[in-house]
Amino acid sequence: MTATSRVDLPLLPLGRGSDPASERGVDCPGDLPPASDPALVERARAAKQALGDRVFVLGHHYQRDEVIEFADVTGDSFKLAKDAAARPDAEFIVFCGVHFMAESADILTSSAQQVVLPDLAAGCSMADMARLAQVEDAWDALVDAGVADRVVPVTYMNSSADIKAFCGRHGGTVCTSSNARTALDWALAQHGPDTKVLFLPDQHLGRNTAVLELGMSLEDCVVWNPHRPDGGLRPEQVRDARMLLWQGHCSVHGRFTGEVVDRIRAEVPYVQVLVHPECRHEVVTRADLVGSTEFIIRQVEAAPPGTVWAIGTELNLVRRLAAAHPEQRIMFLDKTVCFCSTMNRIDLPHLVRSLESLAAGRVENVIEVDPATAEWATVALERMLSLPG
Repeated sequence: MTATSRVDLPLLPLGRGSDPASERGVDCPGDLPPASDPALVERARAAKQALGDRVFVLGHHYQRDEVIEFADVTGDSFKLAKDAAARPDAEFIVFCGVHFMAESADILTSSAQQVVLPDLAAGCSMADMARLAQVEDAWDALVDAGVADRVVPVTYMNSSADIKAFCGRHGGTVCTSSNARTALDWALAQHGPDTKVLFLPDQHLGRNTAVLELGMSLEDCVVWNPHRPDGGLRPEQVRDARMLLWQGHCSVHGRFTGEVVDRIRAEVPYVQVLVHPECRHEVVTRADLVGSTEFIIRQVEAAPPGTVWAIGTELNLVRRLAAAHPEQRIMFLDKTVCFCSTMNRIDLPHLVRSLESLAAGRVENVIEVDPATAEWATVALERMLSLPG
């Protein structure tokens, strides 16, 4: 069993090597191997059948196909957490995703349900870039600067439970990539025209939403570096900014560059570039369409035959869309971007172990958020749910 911790743990490097042309990332040539043992498929089916309605398996869109095959529902992180809450009769929620997603499911489900993460090493590098001790230090700096009473913290769903709780305690809220504009509109109205937003932990979603949807300028946005005193900002930068963007990003989406978009437009006739708002500003401003994972799926599903897409998001989803829509030409935006390395820790062997353990009466890898954190995180989540639209 694991519990949410407030210890400021060091970040661990992901993948193999680095790419100096990207913010952070790895070059992962080749393909994922098939399921390590074909017998695992039958074992998974048998264990899931034995558990029946006692288990509810959630599969995030970025999961491997071998895992998605056994998911009762698929979706993005918040949709899956809500799906779990809508199944109160299921004793066990097996979340095939990453740690922060399982935390959200634990917060939203009843105390009689247990949320299981098949591999406890399945984390999220973006969520890890904003740790509670760092955020509390940043808030103290904003208090010292005399602006904290005009700052509303807004955290992306891709954050730990204790960061969501921090936002709940300090009058803030949570947002998804679908409702970020609505959440920022709400936040900026809280303290009049001088209100500022501390946006956690993804700087790109915050910047793209503020500039492209709310009409701010890039100068209205400054980046808070948690590894430097006072975020590495001068007092006048903090005073004049409307958006304080935490220096965090998605290790997959952050790799796409404007040059990649330019190259694919030059090489592929009639291509439409469709990207996630976690991508860099230079990428989203060059794209034809920008939207959440669910938005990307809907656009492809509604497109006529013969449409040509270059999609900038996680590779498992892009490949699944290409297989489901052979009447369209669907390609990955970049040739060298890796699968999400932490999401792919949930593989068939780990899922089989979780299901077989539950069938044998052993509950392993339970994700349990402590009550105080869950209470304040729920406050922030409920603020988001009360927003219009």
